Amino acid sequence: MDSKAAERPPEETLSLWEREQTWLKARVVDWDTEPWQQDPSFSGLQRVGGVDVSFVKGDSACACASLVVLSYPELEVIHEESRMVSLTAPYISGFLAFREVPFLVDLVQRLRETEPGLMPQVLLVDGNGLLHPRGFGVACHLGVLTGLPCVGVAKKLLQVDGLENNTLHKEKIQALRAAGDKFPLTGDSGVVLGVALKSHDRSSKPLYVSVGHKTSLETAVRLTCRCCRFRVPEPVRQADIRSREHIRRTLAPPGPPAPGRERTQKVQGPEARPKGGQGEGSRRGPGPEPEAPPPGPQEQDGDRRAGEAVQHQPLEPPQSGGCAEEPVPGDGEGDPAQPLVEHRSRAGAAQLAQPWPQP
Repeated sequence: MDSKAAERPPEETLSLWEREQTWLKARVVDWDTEPWQQDPSFSGLQRVGGVDVSFVKGDSACACASLVVLSYPELEVIHEESRMVSLTAPYISGFLAFREVPFLVDLVQRLRETEPGLMPQVLLVDGNGLLHPRGFGVACHLGVLTGLPCVGVAKKLLQVDGLENNTLHKEKIQALRAAGDKFPLTGDSGVVLGVALKSHDRSSKPLYVSVGHKTSLETAVRLTCRCCRFRVPEPVRQADIRSREHIRRTLAPPGPPAPGRERTQKVQGPEARPKGGQGEGSRRGPGPEPEAPPPGPQEQDGDRRAGEAVQHQPLEPPQSGGCAEEPVPGDGEGDPAQPLVEHRSRAGAAQLAQPWPQP
């Protein structure tokens, strides 16, 4: 691995990133802006998107960015695009967006240009929004750049503004009994930065929901609950599963398909075009979920060549009422059956093989 990969970016670069975050933060809208958000049942909401970036094990510069769009309220995948990308920015805590968001913006823009009728009306992002050291996490960044409502959904507590995963916090988690139970994440500043949410009756770990863009916190929490079949919201879960499967299919040696993989169907999509921007930051916390069976045909990135849209038949488990805890990729201790793929929390600690862009 290139020794330069271990280096921290120059302070000048970090200062530029901070200034950009401050400038973009002024554009964040933290209230409901869409008609469907005003309805308690989300009448008018038809398409919910999820995004994910998964990494190739042992190479934190090689990754797969994925965008999925699900029908609502059915939560069936109606569009998917996954693309292998080369990240050029290292993982720096608090600057995840500069590593990943350019690739996610590119996927959204491609869909807007090629299939506008499939554009999501809201994006769920595996990461934080206003719950961030500077109040501008990856969900805010993506929302401002795409103009779409965004919700930050993290699996681990980002300890900022006095928030700590201490005994008191754990006691509050233990008090969450049923799906939909929650408590506010109030920082030392007195500002409510997000909500700790029990997303399913059988989930022992909460999700940390925060505003990204063009949504209120209340709406963000309700939507997250309604998008859960397991602990992790289905749009995020499907983006993660399919990005991992894409890596697996792209990098695995030739051979007969694994049992169950033949359910995946590939459909020629829009022509390839240059990948825009540089990827940045990385995150993602694993955390195994024991109960439901693991998602078969999808584990991590698979084979998805540039310019090719992949349509999969529904791979969701039977719809029992709500989201159970399952070994969700990226939410577990790792996936020993998928040695080619690594999740963000680990990739973030790994080094990059390419230099980051200079200011």
